[in-house]
Amino acid sequence: MNKKSFLFIYSYTTLFYLLTITTLCSVDPKFEACEPKTCGNQSISYPFYIKGLQQSFCGYPGFGLTCDNINGFPILNFSNSLYFIDEISYQNYSLRVSNVVFSRPNSIQKGCLFPTQNLTFINKVFYVAQNQSEVRLFFGCDLTKLPRELKGNKIGCSTENETNSVVALYEDDKNVTFVSKSCRDKVVYATVENGVKGGIQEALRNGFRLNWIASDCNECNISGGRCGFNVSIFSFRCYCPDRVHAAKCGTVAVTESRKSPTVLTVTIVSSVAGIAFAVLIVLVCCFRTKIFPPTFLLFRKENPTHQIIEKFLKEHGPLPASRYSYSDIKKITNSFRNKLGQGGYGSVYKGKLHDDRTVAVKVLSESKGDGEDFINEVASISRTSHVNIVRLQGFCLDGSKKALIYEFMPNGSLEKFIYEEKYPPKGDRQLDCKTLYDIAVGVARGLEYLHRGCNTRILHFDIKPHNILLDEDFIPKISDFGLAKICPRKESIVSLFGARGTIGYIAPELFSRSFGGVSHKSDVYSYGMMVLEMVGRRKNIKVEVDCSSELYFPHWIYKRLELNQDLGLRCIKNEIDEEMVRKMTLVSLWCIQTDPLNRPAMHKVVEMLEGSLQVLEIPPKPFLSSSSTSSTHLSSEKL
Repeated sequence: MNKKSFLFIYSYTTLFYLLTITTLCSVDPKFEACEPKTCGNQSISYPFYIKGLQQSFCGYPGFGLTCDNINGFPILNFSNSLYFIDEISYQNYSLRVSNVVFSRPNSIQKGCLFPTQNLTFINKVFYVAQNQSEVRLFFGCDLTKLPRELKGNKIGCSTENETNSVVALYEDDKNVTFVSKSCRDKVVYATVENGVKGGIQEALRNGFRLNWIASDCNECNISGGRCGFNVSIFSFRCYCPDRVHAAKCGTVAVTESRKSPTVLTVTIVSSVAGIAFAVLIVLVCCFRTKIFPPTFLLFRKENPTHQIIEKFLKEHGPLPASRYSYSDIKKITNSFRNKLGQGGYGSVYKGKLHDDRTVAVKVLSESKGDGEDFINEVASISRTSHVNIVRLQGFCLDGSKKALIYEFMPNGSLEKFIYEEKYPPKGDRQLDCKTLYDIAVGVARGLEYLHRGCNTRILHFDIKPHNILLDEDFIPKISDFGLAKICPRKESIVSLFGARGTIGYIAPELFSRSFGGVSHKSDVYSYGMMVLEMVGRRKNIKVEVDCSSELYFPHWIYKRLELNQDLGLRCIKNEIDEEMVRKMTLVSLWCIQTDPLNRPAMHKVVEMLEGSLQVLEIPPKPFLSSSSTSSTHLSSEKL
């Protein structure tokens, strides 16, 4: 071996040694930070995290707990009310909680209660489990005016004066109407679990069960990792001893998941160091036999994303959409002068093709994933031809530069016309009920076509107002197929890891498979949430009813339909508008049923929208809506 070869081998040996020592001798800080903690006799781990003891990235958004060291219980602050967590079942995705007011020994009978906020689900990550009941708490009751058999339902007083008592009754109790007329003050709803022995007081102490929606953690746990969540990209992450992984630790065996971090780290160090040593031996042989020069590893450039996309384009043969170079894209957009919008995917520019057709050019971020979004767009839209699906005019794949060229939609996205708080209505941005109804029908037809009109079934997975574009006649077109999945038409359930989509529109089964399999019904759920926002002209999650209270809009509108009340929405001008809005509302409430089996398919949605209002039934109340809001309060408000 000559001196030059020796120097090369020495350099590579030193490099591998330093990389091995630097990278593997310390455990990833996020893995250490997300070690499960104990509060009382309960272990707290993903999707929960203890504020102050763990970082927020160790849990799912909205799952932060505090630890009550005096009582030895984790506490969930929910809608400005405190709840003891009495039991967590990670296997069943459930927990039993009890309001702190009822859990304290002296709260019931001896102490005085104050009207607390009702339990609402504005973030939709928790929902009341089945086999729970509602209890009404009537404040300001004079026991002398109540029958003797109801005096045992007293659970405390509402002031220091014992004549102002609090009486609790189950929702279906025959005495509810009588008591409501005999008690002066506010009525508050509480939830209890069915089948608790000891009467209504013990049921209130025992609390009720909630289920949660969060990404599944099993694969990460089995592989030896600790689960977490990246809020900035709204995605599940698996924190492993070596680094952060998307789903599971790829270098850790299943049997190592029970080892301590120290043993686990030593095992990984030994394994990777052994691999590194073997690579060095191969390099030495290659250098000596001159198979490739030592500079090979330092100067070779590859773009695996580009190779993946090129392979896809070759396998799918000639596409209807034209292919352009990056210099063509610059000419089409006049050097990117007219910017229409920007998002996490990249930027959109207005442009003009050589035949004077106006187009919208989406230039994808170079750091955007492994090209899956680009492939999804090209593969999905190139297979479609429908009036309610945006047309792909062309695409660009030029090295690391990627762009998609669509037909131009003069009226932009639907969100600009329905969110009155964000985009105050003015001029032509005030859509009437008929236009909104036509848009809802058009989107439904587009989804019906994707689900069963193509040779293959296309699931969109990101239906929301931002992805519905409107042409000059306000004809809606579904766009942005970056998260789409193509599957054979015969398959009803698709294999999919983790949640995909936009929070507020994601179906429950995409968070946890305990709700059912992922299928075309997941798009139905997103569609239903979007149509409800079209009806309410605002976000579903937060609806300001007055200056002091908030409601979850699907629950508000459901209560109105249930009581056959006037919907009271500003867009309704006449009876025809009222009928169209009721129809849209009923259909959308069917679409957001928690169980995918209870949701209609999109062809049925189209039939329901175009059919008679009289044949539409009110669906069961969706589990994920607010479960406890006074109907008296609702009936007096007008959106």
